[in-house]
Amino acid sequence: RLMPELPKFDDEDLKSYGDEEEESALSPPAALMSVLATQELLLENILECIPVGEFAVIQPLSDEFCLVLGYLLTWKLTLGFFKAASSQLRVLYSQYLRRTKSLNKLLYHLFRLMPENPVISGPTSEVPNKDTKTYFTEELHLDVK
Repeated sequence: RLMPELPKFDDEDLKSYGDEEEESALSPPAALMSVLATQELLLENILECIPVGEFAVIQPLSDEFCLVLGYLLTWKLTLGFFKAASSQLRVLYSQYLRRTKSLNKLLYHLFRLMPENPVISGPTSEVPNKDTKTYFTEELHLDVK
C-alpha cells in the first residue's frame, strides 16, 4: 500500500535533476535498493553454476526457496513503485537501474529460475493436452496463511 505513495515525494525535487549536463539518475527508495542488492548477491551464489537456458530446481519451503521468493517479492514492490511514478521520474529511476545493472540481473536470474515446462501440477481428471493449465494462463493467488 505504501509503494504507490512514495514517488510523489521525489516529484517535489524533480526540477533539480534536469539541469545537469550528464545523464541524471535517481535511486528508488534506498532501503528497498539495499535489500535488493543483498538479495542479488545471495541469488547469484545460489544460481552461479546454472547457465542461462537451463533451469534451477528450487525445492518448496527450503532456504533457497525463501530467498528466491523474497527477491521476487522485492521486485514486485519495485515495479509497483515504478508504476506509481510519473514518466519523468521513471526515466531517472530507470537510469539508476541501468547503472547498477539490477534489471539485467533480474532477467538473468529469471531465465535460470523459469521452469522448462510451466504446467501447473496437481490432480487432473481431464484429458491430458486439452486445456492444459500453465502458470501463464491461470491467476496465481499468493495469500499468506
